[in-house]
Amino acid sequence: MIYASPEDWRAAPRKRVLLFGMSGLGKTHVSNLLRDAGDWFHYSVDYRIGTRYMGEYIADNAKREAMKVPFLRDLLMSDSIYIGSNITFSNLAPVSTYLGKPGDPAKGGLPIAEYRRRQEQFRRAEVSALLDTRDFIERAQALYGYPNFVCDTGGSICEWVDPEDPDDPILTALSADCLMVWIEGSDAHTAELIRRFDRAPHRQPLYAAMARNWGVKVSAEDVGRVATAADFEALIATALGS
Repeated sequence: MIYASPEDWRAAPRKRVLLFGMSGLGKTHVSNLLRDAGDWFHYSVDYRIGTRYMGEYIADNAKREAMKVPFLRDLLMSDSIYIGSNITFSNLAPVSTYLGKPGDPAKGGLPIAEYRRRQEQFRRAEVSALLDTRDFIERAQALYGYPNFVCDTGGSICEWVDPEDPDDPILTALSADCLMVWIEGSDAHTAELIRRFDRAPHRQPLYAAMARNWGVKVSAEDVGRVATAADFEALIATALGS
């Protein structure tokens, strides 16, 4: 880990963390809080995926649907209208809408071959966006003068890594630049995700291995009590000392 102790963390002139865990546990909330504090750069992996790596796929899919409507088709063919996705840090819906779900196309589902093709596009996009972290750390400092950096990852990071492999290329790259921080959910969080038919709970052992071998963990309850950047820095110091 790039910070070996609470003292290392507190004394570091540049603090860099990467947050991972299930959706809905506070990764983006804390990242926004830190960004609003003024000296933290917020790198959203999901935003990077949607704008840099999947933007054209998303826009082309919207155009494909529009071409089925004669009125819109005529406008598109004459370059009279423009179709694009409006992805923001707080609205990443175009990505999930594009990925869709397998099922009967007549009911809004995707044929399984197309679903798998889009999932592979997403895998490549997320891996690329994760490996862009170092570049954004350097850009945040060189262009904007931000001393501190938070990488806000998506819930599927654990699917592209092997946390038990000490030479895993993605985790090796990320841990060389950031302190890996797992936001661990409670049984209540897991139950809620199961109720919503979310597969995220089955990722729990992978998250745990990532934290055990590559970083630290904090509880979602403690994250929920973070109100300032100073609160967050104290929480990480405690995690490093445990």
